[in-house]
Amino acid sequence: MRLPELMGKEWRELLASRSFWLLLLLIGPLVGHGFITAVNLYAEASGIAGGPAALSQGLTPLDGILTPTFGAYDLAAMFLFPFIAIRLISAEKQSGGLKLLLQLPGSLAGKIFIKGLVFLAGWVLALIPGLIALCLWRSYGGHLYGPETLTLLTGHLLRALLSGGIAVAAAALTESAASAAIVTLGITVGTWALDFMASARGGLLQELASYTPTAALRFFEQGLLRLNTVVVILMLSIAGFALAVVWLNLGRDWRFRILGTAGIVAVVGLAVVGGNRLRGSWDFSENRRSSFSAADENALRQIQQPLHVTVFLAAEDPRLNDLEQNVLRKLRRSLAHVDVDYAAGGRTGLFTGADDHYGEIWYEMNGQKLVERSIIEEVVLEQIYQLAGQKQPERAGENEFTGYPLAARPKFAGMIFYGLWPLFTIVAWWVSRR
Repeated sequence: MRLPELMGKEWRELLASRSFWLLLLLIGPLVGHGFITAVNLYAEASGIAGGPAALSQGLTPLDGILTPTFGAYDLAAMFLFPFIAIRLISAEKQSGGLKLLLQLPGSLAGKIFIKGLVFLAGWVLALIPGLIALCLWRSYGGHLYGPETLTLLTGHLLRALLSGGIAVAAAALTESAASAAIVTLGITVGTWALDFMASARGGLLQELASYTPTAALRFFEQGLLRLNTVVVILMLSIAGFALAVVWLNLGRDWRFRILGTAGIVAVVGLAVVGGNRLRGSWDFSENRRSSFSAADENALRQIQQPLHVTVFLAAEDPRLNDLEQNVLRKLRRSLAHVDVDYAAGGRTGLFTGADDHYGEIWYEMNGQKLVERSIIEEVVLEQIYQLAGQKQPERAGENEFTGYPLAARPKFAGMIFYGLWPLFTIVAWWVSRR
């Protein structure tokens, strides 16, 4: 079977899937609800109807419009999209179509690759309501910054790819679609549990939890593209499809499958460890929320000595989150070598009489150590420059982010997302059935 014919077959099977049409039917109202709510809240923060306006620096479309609108796709990737992949694999196993597929010319890996392309094509179709929301926002006079918008879309595409890889692997490993759905949901709940435990304990567990789908998506929602996150998600997604190739090959015995699975796990483990060492990252947010000033970044890049930071703050302490968001994340992007040790473990820090160091942050470089309690960016940078024996740069003359307030109501959004989109989906389904 030639490539166009194989792609046509997979596409027809996708259109015959009720779960795919259910995804399209539900995604419109979900996106519409997020978009309408976000626009109304943005308008209130901008001072609509004579109300008090928030600080303009905090009114950014990335936080106020894009993230809540596309939050519907995170739900779809968790609870709707995996069932499309499960159905396409499990249906062939149960109907005997898999045996016919294996007899066709070409490798099984190539056929699974085609299935993956069709899955992603279906996801791109599901993105149409989100793109409509962007067009409506622009028609209201709203601002969009291209790089951060594309970064967010990239994050959701990788999120869907990871969900598809997990679902395909679960469908290949189990005997029925119901079992595959249980396995997929179990993995999803497991990632939530890992996030919860990491928020209470920190340390290595927190570093591992940064690669869960929900945690990884947060970086993209802040306009930050991290090379290690992209590499790890891609490797885990590829591993899911590779496991499907191993377990769907009916002509191999169980020993081949066990050895193949062990090999995939070993290769992916090494790739994930190597990918975690990558420190490349790009801040595409318009307000540069994950970056220091340009002068500070240039000065910090000249420091080649390793910096060791010991943090005596518990994971539940809000000061740790502020330190991580406003200082440590930026330091990891600017300094060549940064090592952070979370020494307080999982304590709440409410009663710290037995620990005289709680609340302190130690900065060590060149055999010197400075102790500080402040988490203010300027104070931390002053300590680092002092340890490095470097003069602080001049920061004057840099443009500050002014924000984009907009007091507009979501006109026609309800009609489009709650009326026209479901009607269009139903008509398209009826035409495809004919």
